[in-house]
Amino acid sequence: MYILAIEDNPDLVENLYDFFEVRGHIIDAAYDGKSGLQFAQQNTYDVIVLDLMLPDIDGFEVCQTLRIQGCNLPILMLTARDTLDDKILGFTSGADDYLVKPFSLQELEVRLQALVRRARGEVSKACLSVADLTFNPTTLIVKRGRQRIELPPIQLKILERLMRQSPQVVSRQDIEHHIWGENLPETDSLRAHLHTLRMLIDKPFTPHLLQTVRGMGYRIAELDAF
Repeated sequence: MYILAIEDNPDLVENLYDFFEVRGHIIDAAYDGKSGLQFAQQNTYDVIVLDLMLPDIDGFEVCQTLRIQGCNLPILMLTARDTLDDKILGFTSGADDYLVKPFSLQELEVRLQALVRRARGEVSKACLSVADLTFNPTTLIVKRGRQRIELPPIQLKILERLMRQSPQVVSRQDIEHHIWGENLPETDSLRAHLHTLRMLIDKPFTPHLLQTVRGMGYRIAELDAF
C-alpha cells in the first residue's frame, strides 16, 4: 500500500513508519491539515490515515475538502474522541472508517488493507484506456487499437497498475510490492518483465506509451501530455 498519514504526533508517525515500511508498504507523512491536503492533491496514494485534531485545518475539514474536490481515496480517521456524535461527524464528513486512539498497529493495517481492497473492487470493472491502448480488468483483454495483445499474468498486473495511475509516475518499489508483496525476487525480475511488456504493447505500435523516468519509476502516457 502507498499510505498518506496526516498526523501531528511525531512519535506516532515514527511508529507508523517503523511498522509499515518493514512490511513493504510506502508511507508519506504530513504534520498539519494544510500540508496533508497538498500531499493528497499532488501525489498518488492507496489510502489516507487522517488524524482528527490537526494544526491549521482539522481532520473533518480536510476530509470534507478532499471529497468536494472529487478525491475518492479511502480515508480512515484516527482520533482520541470516541463519542457517537464524533463518529457520526467523521462519517458524514466523508471518512470510510474510524479508529480510536490508542489502537493496535496490526488492527490499523488490517483495516487499511480492507479499505484498499474494497476501493479497488469498486473500480475494477471500469475499462482502462491510454491513447489507443485499452485494458478490461474484468475480461483481462488488452488491445492496441483493434489488435488484441496476449499478456502473461505478471505483465497484466504491471500494466493495470501503470494504467490506473496514468499519467503519473509509479515507483519501482510500488510496482514490485503490487506484484510480489513482501516476497521480492532476489534478481531484478521487474526489469525483465517491463522489457517484455514494452515489446508487446509498444514496439510494434506508435506512439510508444511505456516510459522510463530515470530515478523515479515508470509511467504509461502519451508524450504529448507533457
